Parts: sequence; structure tokens; C-alpha cells
Amino acid sequence: QVQLAESGGGLVQPGGSLRLSCTALLPPGLSLDYYAVGWFRQAPGKEREGVSCISAYDGDQYYVDSVKDQFTVSRDSTKNTVYLQMNSLKPEDTAVYYCAKDAWCSWSAGDFGNWGQGTQVTVSS
Repeated sequence: QVQLAESGGGLVQPGGSLRLSCTALLPPGLSLDYYAVGWFRQAPGKEREGVSCISAYDGDQYYVDSVKDQFTVSRDSTKNTVYLQMNSLKPEDTAVYYCAKDAWCSWSAGDFGNWGQGTQVTVSS
């Protein structure tokens, strides 16, 4: 089982930025390039929603409409890490953010079988 660990969350003022990291602990011979990695978030009382995904191999990037031009997903294969750069943060971006891996990008959390523990992002003045 591949382990994923998110980091980089915290408290930020509206308009601020954070960069989340999702680092994978992989067996020898495997690379995070082989997997799609999705970012999801879950606010209190709400369902978990997909916000971004980077595809396996080609690294195509996908964003939900509400974060387009605000969030950027990227991958550093040498570090087995996927990043989510979040700019111009708003209070409604407050949530626990999770990364997950699987073969394909999807907006459905149920399609991902391997999850990190989550990192809290709070946007507040």
C-alpha cells in the first residue's frame, strides 16, 4: 500500500497563498509519475469535493471551475511529491485538503483508493 502524506496547511488571511504538498512513500522501482493524483477538500458539514488533479505520465492538469486561475497543481517526480499552489485564498476555501492517487483522474472521491490523512487550511482574518 502506497502511503501519502499531505503537508503545508495552516491559517492564512484572505488573499493569501499556501502551497500544499502530497508526498508518496513508494516501493523501489515505482514513481509517482505512474499515477494520477487528485486534490480534494472537505469543509465542515459538506461532502468531499475534487478541486484538482494531475494525470499519470503526461501530467495533464484539471481544475474544478471554482478554483481555475486560483490553484495550480504540479509534480516533482524526483521528490515523489505533488503540489497544490493556492493563491488569492478566500474564506470559502477553508477545508481539510486531501490528496489521493489512482490510475485515472476523476472528480469522484470514490474512484480513488489511496488517501492521505489530510491537512487543514483555514482562511480567516
